[in-house]
Amino acid sequence: MKKILCTLIAAILVAGCLSACNSEKNTTAVNAKENDNKGIKIVTTIFPEYDWVMNVLGDNPGNAEVTMLLDNGVDLHSYQPTADDILKISSCDLFIYVGGESDEWVEDALKEAVNKDMIVIDLLDELGDSVKEEEIVEGMQEEDEHDHHHEDGDEDEHEHEDGDEHEHEHEEEEGPEYDEHVWLSLRNAASLVNSIEGAMEKIDAANAGTYKANASAYTDKLNALDEEYKKAVAEGSKDTLLFGDRFPFRYLTDDYGLKYYAAFVGCSAESEADFETIMFLSDKINELSLNSVMTIEGKDHRIAETVVQNTSSKDQNILTLDSMQSTTSADVKSGTTYLSVMESNLNVLKEALK
Repeated sequence: MKKILCTLIAAILVAGCLSACNSEKNTTAVNAKENDNKGIKIVTTIFPEYDWVMNVLGDNPGNAEVTMLLDNGVDLHSYQPTADDILKISSCDLFIYVGGESDEWVEDALKEAVNKDMIVIDLLDELGDSVKEEEIVEGMQEEDEHDHHHEDGDEDEHEHEDGDEHEHEHEEEEGPEYDEHVWLSLRNAASLVNSIEGAMEKIDAANAGTYKANASAYTDKLNALDEEYKKAVAEGSKDTLLFGDRFPFRYLTDDYGLKYYAAFVGCSAESEADFETIMFLSDKINELSLNSVMTIEGKDHRIAETVVQNTSSKDQNILTLDSMQSTTSADVKSGTTYLSVMESNLNVLKEALK
């Protein structure tokens, strides 16, 4: 896959160079930046990053062109860049992506960047030690093939013939798997907005004061909503959420000291829960007298429905928290914002904690 991506990137860049050679001789990266009509180019992978950028820009005094790559509802975990996406990344001034296993394609794309002054923000790197490893909690179903690095069964068997020492070395090579859903913490969001603002100051120093004021006003809103979440959790009669679905909300639950159970981890590719998982979740609802079963956005709520049908009362509500992994450009045009989604999630959380 890496060889194919590298070849694709090289082909795109060669085509771009040939096109540039046929245009005016003085068309350079510097001239493009000085051209007020061109403005600043910013590329983001997912919706939260895009919306944070738009709030830092405000009235957009630097005439920035902002692109959201995952704009048609494609999930972060299954996204692959198009040739046009790679070209946009290679020449932008600021590129923002999540990091982690889902963004392994980024490394190759950045190696061939045309703009060597590009600022890159990797959300996981920015957050440092506050990034959490994926965890398997009690009752959670593990993936059948959790090791994504092995594609050939015979090869895998051969690798382990050398014994425990070789196996231990292989595990060290892989390293931990991190929970990528860092944007679902309002506190993380405030930190990352400040990182974006700092990058904008470097790219467009003339408007640094505007970006700083915009970021400050926006983080005030994030902090105020964080206080509302704290209050809702303190006033709730429950302290546990149960998901008949994937669970991408660990950062949110950890922020407010909530416990959780779920069918799968947040990055799981599984869509069918086994009998033991269903019965564990149903029994846990009975044990804790929970009134709701949670899901994430999407139409398929069969696991949650099956969990409810196996409880004693069979009358739990099915509530949906939006993890913003499927937000589209059409949603943006209709007024969806990071804050509006998190406000809506707060209302759902209040209902779930009753």
